[in-house]
Amino acid sequence: MNFSKIIAFLFILAISCENPIEKVKTVNIGDDSPVESSRNVELIYSDSAIVKFKLTAPRLDRFIDNDTTWTEFSEGIKVVFYNSKRDVESQINAKYAIHYEKAQKLEARNDVIVINSNGEMLNTEHLWWEQTTNKIYSDDFVKITTEDEIIYGDGLEANENFTKYKILNIKGTIAVEDSAFVD
Repeated sequence: MNFSKIIAFLFILAISCENPIEKVKTVNIGDDSPVESSRNVELIYSDSAIVKFKLTAPRLDRFIDNDTTWTEFSEGIKVVFYNSKRDVESQINAKYAIHYEKAQKLEARNDVIVINSNGEMLNTEHLWWEQTTNKIYSDDFVKITTEDEIIYGDGLEANENFTKYKILNIKGTIAVEDSAFVD
């Protein structure tokens, strides 16, 4: 069935239906049904005509329940952050994510990878991105791989570009300069 036939069918269906508005208002599509769904999404966020980040996802489902609105990326997500010259500063990849609109927070889960412009890589299973503070954090196990070290910890706090970070409960192989030791 082509698109024009579908539109014609829906038009005929719409004018042939007759229900009181009170009855229509009581119809509930269910809390588990999205109000909006999209495939192969690319969203570009800019502020004052400067691109801040680009989000791509194979699937986006938007939900509304009372005063809460959230967007689910059930098939994965990639967020690329840019500086003012539109150079890539960092990126976040995850197999699942959910964005809470009112709180302006993104929760990324399942094989989360963050890579910064220095090539440093963060691996974790759970990460939060606070858009209002431009911070990322996790309370779960994290692994950071740099050019010459691998660092493990149970939690992390960082800027969204992952250029400055603090690892909680740190452990692992850490490069230390000889000059740091005092006799």
